[in-house]
Amino acid sequence: MKFTAQQIATVVHGEVVGDPNAMVHSFAKIEESKTGDLCFLANAKYEEYLYTAEASVIIVNASLSLKKEVQATMIKVKDAYAAFALLLKTYQEITSKTAKDIIEQPSFVASTATLAEKIYVGAFSYIGENAQIAAQVQIFPNCFIGDNVKIGEGTVIHAGVKIYKDCVIGSHVIIHAGTVIGSDGFGFAFENGSFQKIPQIGNVVVEDHVEIGANCTIDRATMGSTYIRKGVKLDNLIQLAHNVEIGENTVVAAQAGISGSTKVGKYCMIGGQAGIIGHIKIADGTKINAQSGIAKEVNEPNTSLTGSPAFDYKSSLKSQVLFRQLPDLAKQINQLEKKVQELSKK
Repeated sequence: MKFTAQQIATVVHGEVVGDPNAMVHSFAKIEESKTGDLCFLANAKYEEYLYTAEASVIIVNASLSLKKEVQATMIKVKDAYAAFALLLKTYQEITSKTAKDIIEQPSFVASTATLAEKIYVGAFSYIGENAQIAAQVQIFPNCFIGDNVKIGEGTVIHAGVKIYKDCVIGSHVIIHAGTVIGSDGFGFAFENGSFQKIPQIGNVVVEDHVEIGANCTIDRATMGSTYIRKGVKLDNLIQLAHNVEIGENTVVAAQAGISGSTKVGKYCMIGGQAGIIGHIKIADGTKINAQSGIAKEVNEPNTSLTGSPAFDYKSSLKSQVLFRQLPDLAKQINQLEKKVQELSKK
């Protein structure tokens, strides 16, 4: 498919600088672009490519001050990164081929399950008793949808996802391949010399517009629900334990783990491989650096933390500076000790 610069500018509410009829038919990174490509510049460290790029159209921030002449047609917008993301999403919607009213065989759909119109169920999938699947849902091959599961409109379940019984998935959710939702929480009681399993009778509730990466595990609650609130974005390989709650529009990077019954606030950012102990609360807007360990409650909103155990980010940077100076400080202390000893002998 081909689009003009003016058509693109209309979608992203931008201003065309150059030829409004410049034509593009593909996307590319600015440093690898060629004629017919559309690319964007949002990071200043790539600005040098703006003046050498062969792309036909480049989306840039309106605030950018040019140092040289640019050969490509530019589209100036408030936020180039957001505008490019919108274009990619629009392009995907236009070009995607959504299967409608197709249940591929072999698949199993329980007689008591309710399936709306315009849905796709891939081969070798299983949909259990009393499951409710809303309109325009896509369930790709080899998925398991347990008894009483509810899936909202427009949700996409990629290949190999397992959703255990009684779980609730909202509308316009994306769940990537291999993720397991509703597996038993890690609940055991030590009795008579061994660990006895505590039944996990709750569920998982995933609200609207959530995206969950590949190979994540979200445990069902012991009682009640594990909650993934509206707009949450989870990376790949994340473990969320029983009765955890992730607040609205929080993002969690790969390999993070959150222990049972912890409540994470809204608009938090949790870095890769971070670990959070159970039964604590994390305030809204908290930022947790990669590989940090959170061992106590975070009560102050918009706090930035790093380290293990984690503490204030700015204080940590100051400590790191002092740590690098330790050899020199040790020499100074030794020299001062010698001077003190010499003075004491006089």
